[in-house]
Order: sequence, then C-alpha cells, then structure tokens
Amino acid sequence: MKLLAKFIFWISGWKISGEWPDGVKKAVLIAIPHTSNWDLLYARSAFFLMDVPVRFTIKKEVMVGPLGWLIKSLGGISIDRKRMPGRRKQTYTEAMIQMLKEREELVVMVTPEGTRSYAPRWKTGFYHIASGADVPIVVGFLDYKRKLAGIGPVVRPNGKMEEQMEEMKAFGRTITGKHPEQGIR
Repeated sequence: MKLLAKFIFWISGWKISGEWPDGVKKAVLIAIPHTSNWDLLYARSAFFLMDVPVRFTIKKEVMVGPLGWLIKSLGGISIDRKRMPGRRKQTYTEAMIQMLKEREELVVMVTPEGTRSYAPRWKTGFYHIASGADVPIVVGFLDYKRKLAGIGPVVRPNGKMEEQMEEMKAFGRTITGKHPEQGIR
C-alpha cells in the first residue's frame, strides 16, 4: 500500500506536511475539510507514507466479501454496537471509546463535518470520543490549493469543547478543500 501511495502522490503532485506527534499511539484523528470523495484516497495515501496506522470505522454489516476485504486493507474496522445483556444497544460513541480503551495502539480517523456537503456546525462525537477515551485529537488536513496533506495541531480535550473546536476550525479555515464552498467557515 505504501508503494501505491507513493505512486499516487508522485503522479498527482501532492506532498506531505508535518509529522505524527512523538509518543502518540492512540488518538482521534480528524480529517478536515471533508468536501470530496477524493479525500479518502489522498488522506489514506498520506498516512501510509507517514507510517501512521490510521483506521476508520464502518458498520460491521458492510465488512463482508470482497468489499469488506478492500475496506479492511485500507484501514477500515467494523463497529459492532452490540446489545449487552439487560442493556440498550451501544451508541457509536460508546463503541469507539471502548475500542480505544481496549487497545494499546489505535488511531481512528473521523470527519467532524459528518458529510462532504457544507455543514454549518461540526458534529461533536469526535470530541466526546477523545475525552471519554482520554486520548488527544490530532488534526489532519488536505489542502488542495497547495497539494499538501499533513498534520496540524494536537488538542487534548479539557472540557472546554466549544473553545477547543473553534481553535481547530480556525486552523481549518487556512486550508482549501477540493470544493472550497463546502469547507469550514
């Protein structure tokens, strides 16, 4: 996969910016801005090149057959929101917190917008996941204007969610997505 990622970056003219933070083995990686289906290709390629074992979550029902094998090879991990005996079904957030707590190393990539279209507000699940699992939020980015993929700020949740999310958004406003009109405002 790393060789394929090198080829993709070479042929398209993309470059890497920044490095994965030293000592961070578990994190929630937010990928901003998310404005195109191409984002997964470039983000995944960038993290293969940076040797960051990024994973992304998907419903377990999708992870079957050849499509499941392909998704798994790209870093997909299934979320099983199983019902515990005598309890309700786990929320997506609870399942991700549990996954992060159970593993020695896990970097999970999410998109705070939750969509490729313009979203006036970010979803807050990524912040609650990082806070609940006591892991940092690492900001990953794709700047189509400069053809740069990389790592931005590292944020440790401190309970001041709105303030910290605004800091991450401020960084995101310096980045140009594939479809800038759908990006962070």
